[in-house]
Amino acid sequence: MQSITLNIKNDKLVNKVTWLLEHFKNDGLEIVSKEDMGDLKLLKATRNEDAISFDEYMKNED
Repeated sequence: MQSITLNIKNDKLVNKVTWLLEHFKNDGLEIVSKEDMGDLKLLKATRNEDAISFDEYMKNED
């Protein structure tokens, strides 16, 4: 899998690019915001665990 990061300052352009990319979802494109990446990495790290410890949760709450 390859990842591409786009940095777009203009909100109108963000909407246009997102609209265009949405058309490729059926072909396997996954759209993830950079802000969500940290949460997804934490979730992936806990996949093989029964639960995440409270201390680990509090350490990564930001």
